[in-house]
Amino acid sequence: MTPSSGRTGLSRGARGMWLGLLGVALFGLTLPMTRLATGTADAPQLSPWFVTFGRAVLAGVLSAATLWFTRAPLPTRAQWKPLGLALLGNAIGYPLLLGSALRIVPSGHAAVVTALLPLATAVAAAVLLRQRARPAFWVCAVAGSLLVVAFMLLRSGGGVRGAGAADLLLLGAVLAAAVGYVAGAQLTPALGAERVICWVCVAALPITVPGMLWTWPGTPVSAAAWGGFVYVGLFSMWIGFFAWFRGLALGGALRVSQTQLLQPFFSIAAALPLLGEPIEPATLGFALAVVATVLAGRRLSAPRA
Repeated sequence: MTPSSGRTGLSRGARGMWLGLLGVALFGLTLPMTRLATGTADAPQLSPWFVTFGRAVLAGVLSAATLWFTRAPLPTRAQWKPLGLALLGNAIGYPLLLGSALRIVPSGHAAVVTALLPLATAVAAAVLLRQRARPAFWVCAVAGSLLVVAFMLLRSGGGVRGAGAADLLLLGAVLAAAVGYVAGAQLTPALGAERVICWVCVAALPITVPGMLWTWPGTPVSAAAWGGFVYVGLFSMWIGFFAWFRGLALGGALRVSQTQLLQPFFSIAAALPLLGEPIEPATLGFALAVVATVLAGRRLSAPRA
């Protein structure tokens, strides 16, 4: 009896949701860890450019070793286009734009805008992969996004600053990540989740290695900043994608993408030990409401003919 057919086993869709949730949990630390790595405008640490290139190099070295030990075949010519999209979106665009924005605004402000990532990923899946769902699914997706945005607005004290350069950077980061996620998920059934992110990181090395050396810090950097850098290179850029891409492929990119609605709450939980921010009772209430929209969207996301 296979795991997908057994009564006590998990279905393909359920495994996809759990893997997606694991990826989101790992990605949830990306904002506070990136802020630790880059510092602020008043107390800068590593530059956003170095964090972008360096984290991809760290993941690229590990990826090259993995591909060599597993004797992975080269991607086909048709597979290089989505790999290129994933490279530009996940290895370059998202970390660079996010890191630059976090130099200007705190992670709470960034979470308001990046909370739109689940809806952006669902739209990208609908456009690029032609995945369709009933209108009720989109209602749940929009409702969940509005809940997260409303929570972040309340938590920031009644509003966020006017749209500016940081907000444009964050919106660009959301778009880049959404396209990269869907492009990677498109290749996962053929290459496997591990090989997708490995090939993305290896293909980026001709760009990221010179970039890392060119932007190497010339001033002392704190241990906390280096710790944040190692995390985003090892988990945000590499291990997290193993679970995330496989979850998107198993459960459907349109459906599993909605687990990202929980990502801001993982960031808040991580900020407690990292930044000393207490968890407010309202956080639990909004988290439960967001979970309800994710579960409702999962039930209502059966593809249309």
